[in-house]
Amino acid sequence: MPSDVFVRQAVPADYDRIVAVADEWWGRPITATLPRLYLDHFHATSRVAEGADDARLAGFFVAFLSPSLPEEAYIHFVGVDPSQRGTGLASGFYREFFAYATQAGRSVVRAVTSPRNEGSIAFHKALGFTAAGPVDGYNGAGTSLVLFERALG
Repeated sequence: MPSDVFVRQAVPADYDRIVAVADEWWGRPITATLPRLYLDHFHATSRVAEGADDARLAGFFVAFLSPSLPEEAYIHFVGVDPSQRGTGLASGFYREFFAYATQAGRSVVRAVTSPRNEGSIAFHKALGFTAAGPVDGYNGAGTSLVLFERALG
């Protein structure tokens, strides 16, 4: 993790700060894919990174242990301020979550991304995820997503 950021557990109140920057960071409308319920119900397994000196939002990580599939964990949304990309912040979020999920008895982590998000696809592959797809209709008609899977342990 970069030395100029402080990482902490997310809290539900972080939602407004996150959606205030998400579209800008992605360069397109994206906030509809992160409903408030994720921070309300999965904040204990999610993280926020802030500037150590000024508390500016540097990044966020929204993930959870699947309540229905006891072997699985899921990374739903990860955002890093463009000025912080390449610093190890995102990979640090992932490594911490991999360790947590492993300790919780999970054997696989899953995630998805848009097929046009080539940076995300390359990033996930570099972290040891396998990619499948794009899978047409994954989230209904007219949608297409790349599915990621990474074994733990």
